[in-house]
Amino acid sequence: MAGILDKLSEEAQELKRLRDELRVQLDLGRMEARDRWEKAEKSWNVFEDKLKVVAHETGEALRDVGEATKLVLEEIREHYRAIRKHL
Repeated sequence: MAGILDKLSEEAQELKRLRDELRVQLDLGRMEARDRWEKAEKSWNVFEDKLKVVAHETGEALRDVGEATKLVLEEIREHYRAIRKHL
């Protein structure tokens, strides 16, 4: 009976060491994840700020490009339709 209790006690101690090690690793992982999150958030804020500037400064030019793009796409579409008719 004592042998079984000793074995269980050894197993428990091994699991406790593993548990403690994992707790430390999780805490470090959380810190690393938090650091990465903060860096990502800084980058996101920079992106949003730049996007607002670009949207504001290029609003009219973007509309012009959009209209020109629509015309080109319609022209291409008509060419494709014409090709399909001849097939």
